[in-house]
Amino acid sequence: MEYVVERYLPGLSERELRVALAELEAAAAQLRREGVDVCYLGSTVFPGDDACFCSFEASSLEAVAQANERAAMPFARILETLRLPARASG
Repeated sequence: MEYVVERYLPGLSERELRVALAELEAAAAQLRREGVDVCYLGSTVFPGDDACFCSFEASSLEAVAQANERAAMPFARILETLRLPARASG
């Protein structure tokens, strides 16, 4: 399953955000080594806003929460996602 973590990080510089996201990636990797099925896929950040949305592939919402908690990354909520590809036009 894919999940998106919604978070708001007011006052965080781009450098601080990059460090925090690297820690999140490391936390997910460590959990995988421990047998937890979770993989950090990347983030969408909105410059000029405090919003950051992080994507994960995981076996459960709880695994995603565990990765974020281990990285000490605050979040507003975790949502299960459904990816719908664009139709090929032709």
